[in-house]
Amino acid sequence: MDRLSARFAACRAQGRAALITFVTAGDPTVADTPSVLDALVAGGADIIELGMPFTDPMADGPAIELANLRSLGSGTKTRDIFALATDFRARHPQVPLVLMGYANPMLIRGPQWFADACRSAGVDGVICVDVPPEEDAEIGPALRAAGVHLVRLATPTTDAARLPAVLNGASGFLYHVSVAGITGKQQAALANIEDAVARLKTATDLPVAVGFGVRTPAQAAAIGRVADGVVVGSAIVDLVGSHGSAAAPFVQAFTATLRGAIDTARVGTARESAA
Repeated sequence: MDRLSARFAACRAQGRAALITFVTAGDPTVADTPSVLDALVAGGADIIELGMPFTDPMADGPAIELANLRSLGSGTKTRDIFALATDFRARHPQVPLVLMGYANPMLIRGPQWFADACRSAGVDGVICVDVPPEEDAEIGPALRAAGVHLVRLATPTTDAARLPAVLNGASGFLYHVSVAGITGKQQAALANIEDAVARLKTATDLPVAVGFGVRTPAQAAAIGRVADGVVVGSAIVDLVGSHGSAAAPFVQAFTATLRGAIDTARVGTARESAA
């Protein structure tokens, strides 16, 4: 079983959702990123999304936009991201690592080069935000051939007619974007998230993770009661932006509060069901 599948299976056996955390590679510098990644693991993150900085992150709100600018401003290159991934894999051989970003940095050297680099670095999956599944003639096939998961995005506007296209070729998990907007700015009503997760689960056996707008332990716990995974990004990126090179202990403490909330999220629900 691959790392992503094994981690979701372990979380499921423990009766909880997976905590998926996001940070931007090279924020504030490449040299600072390993300590932030290690802090996420120490705080209890199950899966880590490592953002590839890009000049035009159209799906991201101010927090991640600023992280991209800090990273690019410090000189982060694609080779640095793969070096970070390679070193992370050596330190944390069982923790799934997913690259998240935009098509330009992934495809500028060709999809085969990118897929091979992912495999060599021990990257488990890739989320490409701006390539629709209907237009995915390059990156998806290359990743699948390299044994790297392509994690697809479903949104509140992904209707029953389009969902099969989103799921075609998707693997690892399905990322439900809970709002029709950018990262970090607003949160969908829990009832809408519950309905969306239930609808997606009727269409796929992939784990369903929910992200965009999840900023607090309480929000993470509420989503963790219904989803297989909870994605938290902007709130962590804000900590890196506020504390810079000294961010690691703050990131670890916040991640631990998220994990604690998720660990206990289904306890009450289980008791109510048993009563």
